[in-house]
Amino acid sequence: MKHLRIALLALLVVAGYSNVNAQDENNPWAISFGINAVDFHPTNHPGEISNGGHSSGWFNEFFNAKDHYSILPSLSKISVGRYIDAGFSVELAGTLNRITKIGNWEDSQGYLPFFNPLDREGNPNYEQNPGDLNYLGLDLGIKYDLNNLMFKNSTWFDPFASVGGGYTWLDSKGTGTVNGGLGTNLWVSDSFGFNIQTTYKHAFDNNNIAPHFQHAVGFTVKFGGTDTDGDGIFDKEDACPEVFGLEEFNGCPDTDGDGIIDSEDACPDVAGLAELNGCPDADADGIADGEDNCPNEKGSKANGGCPDTDGDGIVDGKDNCPNEAGPAANNGCPWADKDGDKILDKDDACPEVAGVAEHNGCPPPARMTETHITELDNLARTVYFKSGQDSFTDETYAILDKIAGLVKDFPAESFHIAGHTDSQGSKASNQTLSEKRAAAVNAYLTSKLGNTFTSAGFGEVDPVASNNTSSGRAQNRRVEIKLTR
Repeated sequence: MKHLRIALLALLVVAGYSNVNAQDENNPWAISFGINAVDFHPTNHPGEISNGGHSSGWFNEFFNAKDHYSILPSLSKISVGRYIDAGFSVELAGTLNRITKIGNWEDSQGYLPFFNPLDREGNPNYEQNPGDLNYLGLDLGIKYDLNNLMFKNSTWFDPFASVGGGYTWLDSKGTGTVNGGLGTNLWVSDSFGFNIQTTYKHAFDNNNIAPHFQHAVGFTVKFGGTDTDGDGIFDKEDACPEVFGLEEFNGCPDTDGDGIIDSEDACPDVAGLAELNGCPDADADGIADGEDNCPNEKGSKANGGCPDTDGDGIVDGKDNCPNEAGPAANNGCPWADKDGDKILDKDDACPEVAGVAEHNGCPPPARMTETHITELDNLARTVYFKSGQDSFTDETYAILDKIAGLVKDFPAESFHIAGHTDSQGSKASNQTLSEKRAAAVNAYLTSKLGNTFTSAGFGEVDPVASNNTSSGRAQNRRVEIKLTR
């Protein structure tokens, strides 16, 4: 056993200097050979056997190979595995052994009935060494590569966990088992490695076979290389294993058939020229189409491969007048004066309509005439409010809309709204009311036209009629809209 431990340590050292890893996807099949050791001792925890048990419980003297391991000194384990996907593989294993050690059992009667294949009645002369019991195991399990969860960057250390079941015989007695184990592969090449594994096998029928541990050491060979891209070249020899390719290019593709493999072809989908890194030059101007802004028109490199017919420094595709030289500021066209107002279109804010220089080439804005001013004044005088309030009467809204329609035609004009009251009530209240009424008219018209108005209230200080009569007071309760220039 000492030599076995030294050998395992040597394997770890060798694997530690290795920089390879078996890729299960490319080598899905695996066959393993090795030796196994069976150990009944550490599973004899209290309660497992009615007549005895170790007080120290599970894993008692787990590594005591000298006293507890039964080892057949020859090839005693063979397994075949197949990778499934996502780190999972299935494995069928067969093991042989000869049980020569059961361990130092603490049994008050001096015998272990269910380990004696010759006397199940309890022979008091039974010795703790059972002699030679033939052991045979046939197991099927699922293994999971723990490198999917940890050691993801490891190239040689490949731990795994396994679960499964099987059937185990001791001489003529047998029972089913549920198995669970841990182990690791130590890869020294992409298809060869060593493995170490320990498995706990829990028997369904303890009267035939006790629960036990089975340890194994051996080597694994993986095979069944894949051709992922189906190009007839195995992945190991395929320079482009995931892309269908050609044998003359070591499995790499030449999609456009120009003799340049796609990985070295700047234009892999379009046949091209070697001097242009595999890209085409449709207009033969020496500029690859992918770098040519005008791939179908011969041009100069200075202009990105595009022509400049009129030589004004603006390529034809961006020149609104490609046959007539003009400045870039006018998109390659000579400056024009479309409206004939002697103001060049580039300086003309209204190039389609003749205007004057003081208005940047636009016509002068419309101004109100005396007729318009009189109409506005008459409309304003018919704006009425509810008594003592700054709320409009219902008929006033139509008047305000007419005022808005009139003013709208003169956007350059500015107006001032003045509110007035009669002398009824205090001066302070009349002043406040007049301000609110003027502001109400301002708010309504501004909502229709924008901010072209100012407003103020004057209370009772500027009457247009006598406040001693009801008709005079009615005239004094007014709003005036005046043009301001």
